[in-house]
Amino acid sequence: MHSSLPNPSRRVDSGRAESGRTESGRADSAGSFDLPTSEADSDLLAGGLDPEATRGSLDAQALRAWGLVRAHLLSDLGEKTFNSWLKPLQLSGVSNGEVRLSVPSRFMADWVKNHFADRLRHAFAQHIPGIRQVTIDVSAAAIVEAEPETAPAQTAIAEMPSFEPRYSFDSFVVGKSNELAFNAAQALAGAVTSGKTAGFNPLFLHGPTGLGKTHLMHAIGSQVLAANPKAKVVYLSAEKFMVEFLAALRAKDTIAFKQRLRSADLLMVDDVQFIAGKDSTQEEFFHTMNEIISAGRWLVISADRSPQNLEGIESRILSRLAWGLVADINPADFELRYNILKTKLAALPDAQVPDDVVQFLARKIVANVRELEGALNRVIAYGNLVGRKLDLDFTREVLADVLRAHSRKLTIDEIQRRVADHYALKINDLISPRRAREVARPRQVAMYLAKMLTPRSLPEIGRRFGGRDHTTVMHAVKRIEELRATDHELDRDINQLRRALDS
Repeated sequence: MHSSLPNPSRRVDSGRAESGRTESGRADSAGSFDLPTSEADSDLLAGGLDPEATRGSLDAQALRAWGLVRAHLLSDLGEKTFNSWLKPLQLSGVSNGEVRLSVPSRFMADWVKNHFADRLRHAFAQHIPGIRQVTIDVSAAAIVEAEPETAPAQTAIAEMPSFEPRYSFDSFVVGKSNELAFNAAQALAGAVTSGKTAGFNPLFLHGPTGLGKTHLMHAIGSQVLAANPKAKVVYLSAEKFMVEFLAALRAKDTIAFKQRLRSADLLMVDDVQFIAGKDSTQEEFFHTMNEIISAGRWLVISADRSPQNLEGIESRILSRLAWGLVADINPADFELRYNILKTKLAALPDAQVPDDVVQFLARKIVANVRELEGALNRVIAYGNLVGRKLDLDFTREVLADVLRAHSRKLTIDEIQRRVADHYALKINDLISPRRAREVARPRQVAMYLAKMLTPRSLPEIGRRFGGRDHTTVMHAVKRIEELRATDHELDRDINQLRRALDS
């Protein structure tokens, strides 16, 4: 096995929360998530675990299965969501078709049940056959560990947060889609550390999930603390802002809450769209923003959309945000996605991933960087677990569910264009009545691909090829299927066309 996977004897992470620290989204640097490794892992990966074998106390087999479930959830949900809500889950027991999980608070138990119950059941069903129920309870021991009496709940907002070392400016791959945000983040970090003006305050970063907003915020925080370890940097999600504010209200201790945030040299709030429609939280947030900016300190805010599209956020907050610099991060193009993967692989020298696999991932996983890196993590980890060569066939097999979700809808027009280009014809040739062999065979190939790669019916395909009858399409499909078995050149043509249409 490659050494890029964590050592199985190192730990099985209990997900214990650390009092007094923000949830910075830390994952294992060796492979981005904890995966158990042993000779039994190939069976576990295929779902070969008998729930009855785990009856009673937790054994190594149950813990290995739990490791696989955690890896599955991290790959599907991304580091930020996983670390915030699912990493604290602890496996309490497995018996009689039931998995018992525990969390340190009733609030977290309710949240996980309401938002992740289906995903948990799906993940366990994939890795532990026979599981019918997942129960989530509050663990008294976990509460004591996570919330000692000497550390009230509201102190979880960190004055000195632990930023993810991997999320630095050096590791951020820059392209046209994120260049403005990157330069703005660097400028603000430089201004905070030098005491000079950046020409803007606050900095508002926006873009779809998983494109690097949190990465840049961690990079800003890390650079500021590296230059001045005594700087007071506060980083938290808007959701955590709300939770801690409401906890302070219940505890009648809002003064301490206000002092911690408003005295920050640099305050960074992630995913501000979360407080939409939450009036009391927005009131507190607005006054916190005003206090920070009026005092000449620094503010960085992120959201999944631009200020003008933040519905449910008070206009005075949006106006304050507009005073600063609004920098968008757009989905990465192919070149940037490819460079991101190559950069990640450079940090994993033991992971031998062929370039055609890297290009395939860069073409197929287009939604966001988090999913792109998660797909690469999964391919590497599964390859290590089952001892398979990391080629295109294995990649398609491992990522079948992901690829289905990302598959774009091919059109007959695109198929006709590709086939015409391949055979040096015009599209009009394919839909014309011409019967010459140099036109008829490519036309049959195009009909065959239209049948194989689109949901269109035979009559509809026929209409798109010059109004031909559905029996003509049926004959073309059958003829190409027969010829592929003996005509190697034709088979090669079709494989090339499928790869081109797949890209």
